[in-house]
Amino acid sequence: MSQTQSNVNDDVTQIYEEVSDWHVNTGDQKVVAKRVKGRFRLRKWIGMSVWLIFFLGPYLRWNGQQAILFDIPEREFNFFQLTIYPQDIWMLSLTLLFFAILLAAVTSIAGRVFCGYFCFQTVWTDIYTFIETKLEGDSPQKVMKFKQAPWSIDKVTRVLTKHTLWIAIALITGISFAAWFTDAYQLWPDIFTLQAPLPVWISMAVFGVFTYVFAGFMREQVCFWLCPYARLQGVMYDQDTILPAYDAERGEPRGKLKKGQLEDESKGSCIDCKVCVAVCPTGIDIRKGQQEGCITCGMCIDACDSIMDKTNQPRGLIRYASYKELHHDKNVLPMYKRPRVIIYSLILLTALSGVIYGFFTLSPTEFQVIHDRQPLYVRLSDGGIQNKYTLKMLNKTKTPIEVRYDVLGLEGATLHGMSDKITVEPGKVVPVTALVRVPDDKVTKGLMPIEFKAEVINNSAISTSYESMFMAPE
Repeated sequence: MSQTQSNVNDDVTQIYEEVSDWHVNTGDQKVVAKRVKGRFRLRKWIGMSVWLIFFLGPYLRWNGQQAILFDIPEREFNFFQLTIYPQDIWMLSLTLLFFAILLAAVTSIAGRVFCGYFCFQTVWTDIYTFIETKLEGDSPQKVMKFKQAPWSIDKVTRVLTKHTLWIAIALITGISFAAWFTDAYQLWPDIFTLQAPLPVWISMAVFGVFTYVFAGFMREQVCFWLCPYARLQGVMYDQDTILPAYDAERGEPRGKLKKGQLEDESKGSCIDCKVCVAVCPTGIDIRKGQQEGCITCGMCIDACDSIMDKTNQPRGLIRYASYKELHHDKNVLPMYKRPRVIIYSLILLTALSGVIYGFFTLSPTEFQVIHDRQPLYVRLSDGGIQNKYTLKMLNKTKTPIEVRYDVLGLEGATLHGMSDKITVEPGKVVPVTALVRVPDDKVTKGLMPIEFKAEVINNSAISTSYESMFMAPE
């Protein structure tokens, strides 16, 4: 039985070796992908719609202010009612870790799904080519005919319309990026009156030029030669990863099917129509095996399914399938048993738990006490010991707070050298110097615990404290 299975696997492997061919698009031929309707095309539109958050997010308002704002001058990140400061950078680190591992996890399960459905290069290229195909043609033949046609009012109008829309999208992209860092509603008047700050113009120039060039002209070449993810994600596959694949065992040998011709049992299901190649945004032939340019968008699956429907054959000649499935390997591991999926899931859960914990435990203030080291202590004329501290209070609220400091936990300790109360403006840190004195008869050892209390007078609920040490001679 095992010998029979081995022979079957060898035969299948030989079939795939016969049809396989490694092809890299070097840009010598322009890719004009035909658009077909289907379930994966619909999923791609849904995935692309996520980028509406990028364009519309800055215009959300919360309590009269921008709901999401990366305020770099004030060094704060406003997320609805939360304000995150550089002191909370660990939350951002965990968030970035979460998305990085999520990318790796999804890639190990279903290939370059990010590239096919969510990547900004893929999305913007798809929008640009949609405009181009509507104006100049949706096939290489129509595009070539359009380019070779003599210049006329209609041709000039179409070309100008295409590039005007391209440039408009590129500029809106740059403006949308800048809107996350300043008031979005004030940004537009500032641009039209030429009063916008220099970073806004830089953003519009950089994003405008690169969007126009990358999505309008370079297109799939960015994925082939510039994008590091195309290389990184490719090495995350294994034999259990499901990818768009051609079932060569069923499809070979290929043969053209003429109208009215009866089904030829000596030929495979593939009728060599090349529609799967025509719809590929990177111009690869999926029938030649897994290619570097495959972004797992599934457009070839929609195309092939439509042909199978027309020829009254079962769908699935091109489908999402793993290497083991295509080669009849019975040792297919369920997703929950795959080691890398388990490891990725644990890291994701840890990172997500940390982010959630951070959001629920964000403090409206941050209090820090720093003991001066030079000198560690000073003996006063009356024999008492004095330590010098720097108290720093960060106000994370949206209103000013008044703070009164006190010392606890050390008998006889008194606070000197500072005002009765300190006003801290929103988002500001106010450092103050505090002198703590302890009578000589209360000094029992060289290192004694002491607690500093920061009482917020106008909001006692956010009062806080900090434990430190008082130093004296042994």
